[in-house]
Order: sequence, then C-alpha cells, then structure tokens
Amino acid sequence: MAVKFYTVADLVMRLSEAKRGGTLERLSKDIGRTDLLILDEWGYVPVDREGSQLLFRVIADSYESRSLVNTTNLEFSKWGSVFTDDQMAAAMIDRLAHHGHLLVFEGESYRMKHALMKQR
Repeated sequence: MAVKFYTVADLVMRLSEAKRGGTLERLSKDIGRTDLLILDEWGYVPVDREGSQLLFRVIADSYESRSLVNTTNLEFSKWGSVFTDDQMAAAMIDRLAHHGHLLVFEGESYRMKHALMKQR
C-alpha cells in the first residue's frame, strides 16, 4: 500500500512551487499513485485562492479513487474562511463527506496532558 503524508501547508507550498516550476502534472501523478493520502493540520494556516484551487484539485482527483485522512479541529462551517471561498469549501466537504467517516475526539489533548510546561 502506497501512503503519503503532508501537512496541508506543506502540500499547498509544494503544489504552488510545482505549478510555478512547470512540474505540477508530475507531482499530481505522484500523489495519484498513492492508496492513502494523509493531510494533517487541515485549516490551521489560511490558504490563498491559488493554493485552495490546487488543494481542491487534489481532493477532486482523490474522490472515489483513494482513501483520504484529514485531521483538523475546525468545524465545517469555518472552512470557507480558511480556503477563501465558501463554494470551494462546500465542494471539498461534499467530496470528503460522501463516502467519509467523521471521527470526533473529545477530551484533553494528549500534548497538553503531557506538556512539560503545565501550569500547576
């Protein structure tokens, strides 16, 4: 099984650089050869319009052809503000939710629970 892991910020940066460098199709094919694509920190860093469009292409190309795991602590209603376009965010959500499973984890953060700088 071929698996790739990216933070969303890193993937968008790589996609943008590949577009500028004329290697976007090569990167898209490389991503397309994966069985599982893991996108971490979804929505932590705002993405400009071009980055949102490039990320949408990855999601659209992955739809019904590979498994995706997205990690985020942003509710769907906030995605439009991160990806600069409510309609594009809705289209991403539509593709992700169609065959998806939403897992919600509640409780204290593992990192906060084990933080060295905990206030006492």
